[in-house]
Amino acid sequence: MLKQIVCPVSKDMINEQIVRLNAIIGVLLLTAGFAFDSAFFMLFLMADFFIRAFTSVKLSPVSFISHWLTNTLKLGEKRIDKAPKIFAARLGFVMLLLVNILFLTGAHTAALVVGGIFTFFAMLEFALAICVGCIIYTYLVLPFYK
Repeated sequence: MLKQIVCPVSKDMINEQIVRLNAIIGVLLLTAGFAFDSAFFMLFLMADFFIRAFTSVKLSPVSFISHWLTNTLKLGEKRIDKAPKIFAARLGFVMLLLVNILFLTGAHTAALVVGGIFTFFAMLEFALAICVGCIIYTYLVLPFYK
């Protein structure tokens, strides 16, 4: 199944190590938000995803930390296409927007469910380099452009 996945393509490339660290930092921030019952962490993460998904700013705050960690830990570089990650960041932003709306309106259980889905997707990226954004793009977006 994964060999049939079609991702959006661009000429821009990014370091996969940074993407994977972004994912685990996102999980940690979201977990901190729920653990401390604080919207600050979740709003910060949503803003970071907005920067990555919708602006031309080179590094968001989380990406800056991931970049620094990659260099400090000498993780090396594996170049990958940036377009699928932008698409995934847009999906992540929508999920985090929903988490924040639910959390701030007192629907904490619903926010936790959506946050759990976000965490699952981010952990797939971090641990296995599986981009759920690519899967969603292949089966839910691409058919409308064929």
